[in-house]
Amino acid sequence: MNTLTIFYDPGCGLCCGFRDWLERQALWVPVEFIGFQTPAAAERFPGIKEVQADKECVVLADDGRWWQGADAWIVCLWATREFRLWSNRLAGPMFRPLIGSVVHLISNNRLTLSRMMRLRSDQALAEELEQYRPECESGSCALLPHLKDAKDFYKAWK
Repeated sequence: MNTLTIFYDPGCGLCCGFRDWLERQALWVPVEFIGFQTPAAAERFPGIKEVQADKECVVLADDGRWWQGADAWIVCLWATREFRLWSNRLAGPMFRPLIGSVVHLISNNRLTLSRMMRLRSDQALAEELEQYRPECESGSCALLPHLKDAKDFYKAWK
């Protein structure tokens, strides 16, 4: 196995937060995220609609193996350098039933949890930022004169 494709809900704040977290991790196996309802998802995994990816996370390996629910989360941890040992431990007989219950609970309540924790999807965040778009006559706004580039802008903004 050389790569993993993670099918997620880009409209869910919790899912987007997990994607952001996993993308910041040092990985043994590269991962790619695809929205589960996209044409790219159906092309990559033709059975994606039948497995109800809207209910539980689905992970597909480049060798054709796939996992869903708790097994998918464990595989995601397995892909990381820091949490691989934990993934093996959580997959064992002592913890696997508990992990299954926890993942099922989170999956069934992911949108409510996103609202409670004020986690926004990328789309919701983009829509909110759109409200603050500066009006520019030319259609393109220059940086403020004292900011030399986007890095300076980011530092000033923080």
